[in-house]
Amino acid sequence: MDNQKLKVVLATRNQGKIAELRELLSTVRPDLEVTGLDSYPDIPEIPESGTTFQENALIKARTVAMITGEIAVADDSGLAVPALDGEPGVYSARYAGDNATDRDNNRKLLQRMQHVQGRDRTARFICVLCAYAPNGHRLEVRGEWQGLILDEPRGDGGFGYDPLFYDPEQNLTAAEMDGDLKNSLSHRGQALKILMQRWEDFISEINIQGA
Repeated sequence: MDNQKLKVVLATRNQGKIAELRELLSTVRPDLEVTGLDSYPDIPEIPESGTTFQENALIKARTVAMITGEIAVADDSGLAVPALDGEPGVYSARYAGDNATDRDNNRKLLQRMQHVQGRDRTARFICVLCAYAPNGHRLEVRGEWQGLILDEPRGDGGFGYDPLFYDPEQNLTAAEMDGDLKNSLSHRGQALKILMQRWEDFISEINIQGA
């Protein structure tokens, strides 16, 4: 395996995630050739049948690695609100229905939280990343970002629940942050830092196993 031109396939067609993950990966390993499922139009939609972020990340990474023959990195992430018993959780992307837009999901979240006040509006973004090699070797990491849910959206950047997710230390929502700041704080950024810290060992173990 040539570490100088190592190809990694991101197991998503979400353009926001692809752009964010590609940018984050390139800052820590500029030698990676990073692509998304938009480069593999024949791969069917992968059912996210797991009940946890970890299970869904593994399902997606394993499927893509087996089909492409390349190392796949899958991200399963979402928002967890303790006052709602962890909702929307693994259903974050389809909280308001299978074809829900970000606006639909945000509207449902605000409706569900209309009687939740003050510090009870705590929330955390969670990201589990799974890197999976065609020989079955895998690496799983987790990152979290603590914050609060506002009662109305703020900011035009980001995607998903970013306009509602407020970081008190920065006095900004995720949608108000520039890319560098958000990447340094985000659940995905934290998970990627851990992934990259363990990346060389992961690649070495793949090589030892003869991938």
